[in-house]
Amino acid sequence: MRNASNNEVKLLRKLNRKKYREKEQRFIVEGERAVEQVVENGLIEVVSVFIGERFKVHGHRFKGLDVCILEDEVFSEVADTDNPQGILAVCKMPEAIEHENFASEKGLIVATDAIQDPGNMGTILRTAAWFGAKALIAGKGSVDVYHPKVVRSTAGATGSIPVLSGVLGEVFERFEKVGWQVLLLDGGGEAESLVSVQTAEKIILVVGNEGSGINEKLLSSGRKKVKIESALGQEKVESLNAAVATSIALFQLTTISKH
Repeated sequence: MRNASNNEVKLLRKLNRKKYREKEQRFIVEGERAVEQVVENGLIEVVSVFIGERFKVHGHRFKGLDVCILEDEVFSEVADTDNPQGILAVCKMPEAIEHENFASEKGLIVATDAIQDPGNMGTILRTAAWFGAKALIAGKGSVDVYHPKVVRSTAGATGSIPVLSGVLGEVFERFEKVGWQVLLLDGGGEAESLVSVQTAEKIILVVGNEGSGINEKLLSSGRKKVKIESALGQEKVESLNAAVATSIALFQLTTISKH
């Protein structure tokens, strides 16, 4: 273990902002369990682990890694949480992957249309990984998947599936040309119940913005709209949380539909 340098502290402060994360191709994983899972998974390169002075007794758990000690006051300053657990890691972003790498494959991809809540995005990423999604496409207006709150919400699952980005309409057109079926989660009257949908070998499941749902341009494209039916008598419930709806839909598409 060693003391963190001034330059490292400056970097930690910068990485709370998207433009610096993109410039440095680095992001922060915060929290004891989240850091442990990222290290155990081995899917993302951990550059350094930073530990607050009060927690330096835990440094031995990260043998083989560059472990740096931060003054507790500095740790609280660079941490994203109100009550930090005293452990965070700086990790390298995975290399960008082209859409074409997936267009020729089979499977299921999740796409987010302007999902803005970090907790929702992190949960969607984690759930997509759990159900074996090939990738996640973060559409324009979606929160940065390397935002500290998103990373924390994935509970260590960051890096477990590739993340693509782009304008969804343009991305979908490319995928549809090679046989991908786009399913738009929509609660409107025209939407087909998800339980009756005949699934294909190539599916893109789209979940929309927490407040306004899926962009009208995507809805009016002739693509299939699907909905999750409520139990009888529960129609007064306006809608499901975006992450919850995604979880139910993924369970339906990957589990029930196979039986």
